[in-house]
Amino acid sequence: MFPFFFKYPIPVFSKGQFVLLGTWPGWVLLLLIVACTTALALLIWSRLPRAAQNLGKWRAGAVWLLQSLLIATVLVLLWQPAITVAELAPQQNVIAVVLDDSRSMAIADSGNDGKQPREAAAEKALEDGVLARLQKKFQVRLYRLDSRVARAATLREIQPGAAATHINDSLRQLATETSDLPVGAVVLLSDGSENSANGSGDLSLQTINALRNRRIPVHTVGFGKEQAAHDVELNDVRVAFRAMANSRIPATVTFRQRGYAGSQALLLARDGDKTVGSREVTLGADGTTQVETVFFSPGEAGAKTLHFSLGPLAGEENAANNSITRLVSVSNDKRRILYVEGEPRWEYKFIRRAEDDDKIVQVASMLRTTENKIYRQGISDPKELENGFPVRPEDLFGYQGIILGSVEAGYFTPLQQELLREFVDRRGGGLLFLGGRFSLGDGGWGGSSLRDLLPTILPNSRTTFHRDPATSELTAAGSDSPITRLMDDPAKNIERWKKLTYLMDYQDAGTPKPGATVLAQLNAGSRKLPLLVTQNYGRGRTAVMATSGTWRWQMSQPLGDPSHDLFWQQLLRWLVLDSPGQVAATSPAQTLMDDGQIELSASVRDKEYMPAPDAKVTAHFIGPDGISALVDMEPAADNPGVFQNAWTAEKPGSYLAEVTAQRGSEQIGSDVFPFERIDGVAENFHTVQNRELLEKLSAETGGRYWKAEELTRLPDEISYSDAGISTRDIKELWNMPVVFLWLLVLMAAEWLLRRKWGVV
Repeated sequence: MFPFFFKYPIPVFSKGQFVLLGTWPGWVLLLLIVACTTALALLIWSRLPRAAQNLGKWRAGAVWLLQSLLIATVLVLLWQPAITVAELAPQQNVIAVVLDDSRSMAIADSGNDGKQPREAAAEKALEDGVLARLQKKFQVRLYRLDSRVARAATLREIQPGAAATHINDSLRQLATETSDLPVGAVVLLSDGSENSANGSGDLSLQTINALRNRRIPVHTVGFGKEQAAHDVELNDVRVAFRAMANSRIPATVTFRQRGYAGSQALLLARDGDKTVGSREVTLGADGTTQVETVFFSPGEAGAKTLHFSLGPLAGEENAANNSITRLVSVSNDKRRILYVEGEPRWEYKFIRRAEDDDKIVQVASMLRTTENKIYRQGISDPKELENGFPVRPEDLFGYQGIILGSVEAGYFTPLQQELLREFVDRRGGGLLFLGGRFSLGDGGWGGSSLRDLLPTILPNSRTTFHRDPATSELTAAGSDSPITRLMDDPAKNIERWKKLTYLMDYQDAGTPKPGATVLAQLNAGSRKLPLLVTQNYGRGRTAVMATSGTWRWQMSQPLGDPSHDLFWQQLLRWLVLDSPGQVAATSPAQTLMDDGQIELSASVRDKEYMPAPDAKVTAHFIGPDGISALVDMEPAADNPGVFQNAWTAEKPGSYLAEVTAQRGSEQIGSDVFPFERIDGVAENFHTVQNRELLEKLSAETGGRYWKAEELTRLPDEISYSDAGISTRDIKELWNMPVVFLWLLVLMAAEWLLRRKWGVV
């Protein structure tokens, strides 16, 4: 319909440039239009008194506007309006027709009856004259696209069944491999599924720039329905890849569903056939992203392959996207906490008792009994802490966490205070401040050099500790936190905290800082004060527990109630869990979908946790079927102490990368990073058409998104491109049907109005 009225297809107007071919300059045209319309206005105004009585000013204005538009249109036509547009030279350019042959294209939800496989619908759309017409005007090259792009001789050679779709990587590969060819455009027929190894599910800037630099427009043709009628799909599972043996850790599960709003579904965490965690969830509104947390125990030490699933529910169209696998490295390495207490008190005794049954977290404590005497407990060597609080980094950095009880800031020398800062910031340890008579504001910590370590801004007062009753309650953030989890269900957890025995003392911890998280708060009379506040600081973390009275939870609760011990075990494990060793291995992706390349990096530090750029670092990869490889890791150019390596796991299965660092003959340390390669799973997810990605690709490169039924217009419109070998063509506009229709409408409207108003 558009070319019928405007003579040319839409790309001529969207990509062309408007010009006037007349010999006179444009400013003369503008001057003439202004002069003619002004003269017309004066003429109508002068004759207005002699006109019919019912011709008011606004009616005269309407007549003037229509006549002015007519004059302006005629004058513009005299200046010969046209559009110049780049057009591909016939038979001199290559059109790359790329057909997705991944497994998702075999899904039968296309065609007029909605039961035709996507691949078959795409081939039919090309065979209905589109491909033949393209071949008459251009050199056409067929490609198939899955994990990479490859030439195809015929459409029949392209069959759906590949295990992955890497649109992003494949288009960048196509742009590189055709750099010596005059590619005029790319036609991509796909459902938009993108499961590249980077896990982003989106287009990278490098790919977009590679196409833009060559001015190659990508015309995308979408296949498959854009939303499922009945389906539950897991989008992601976020879980720490390191855990302590026999701990309770959270997994955050993100999913979407359609067709089951308000239904109940069971969220499971399984280790093989054993269920290690479960939770019943209520499904939210259709199409919305829902986030739920399930707590589970990873069990004993070792590399665990955990399966997280939701449903399936009755009538699901695709049950293969209901589960996701994650690896967790479970360690039973001892974690040590240094507990410094300034006075004997019940809280000290009950915290130590809570950790008695923990085989991993060990508390070494120094209790100030008198001004110059300390009482040591839990030490591993007679010389440990014999001179009081450490003054050397290598002595303090052997701990993963520190608790400061009722002890004033002045107890520590300036050197020791700076060492505390470096313990958190550089070493990556955890630091917990407890409430007490000589703690927080009453201990002068707000005026110390370490005030920025605290997650709160302390009151400027020495009377913040109160021996008065107060009750505790969770905030929204604390209801689902692994620190404050007494019951798995968030709602029940909130109620459980409200029923805890009241505290007999509390401390005003001040105002939480912008980056801090308040997990629990105090109800002290009419005031609400923060009770438990956490924050990240540098490589580590800090927290404030603004009371010394949680021991009452143990003494006043029924015999066998685990609330007190469970809370303190979880809090202290949080304190030390993420404290890195001297060697810490990481990777952007722990699960490799149909792509075996892993980018491994390792941070290496000496005993004082300073970067060790001169270390020799190796990675020992161990995989299925006896796979073993020893690879040297190279220093990162812009990050001292960080070493990198890329390695390819050739077979599916679970792998371990053991990273070892040494400096000369001195062994610095080692770390283990588990990962796995899974083939044939990525195409089970996001099986509906990803129209958003296809439209973005077209818009970013100057192409267009097409529906299959619109494809017959593609051969005519694809020519208008300045990629490849193109020429500038001039399209005259004066003889467009819409111009004559416009002139006819203006004249008819003006005459009919004058006749109606009696001014003929």
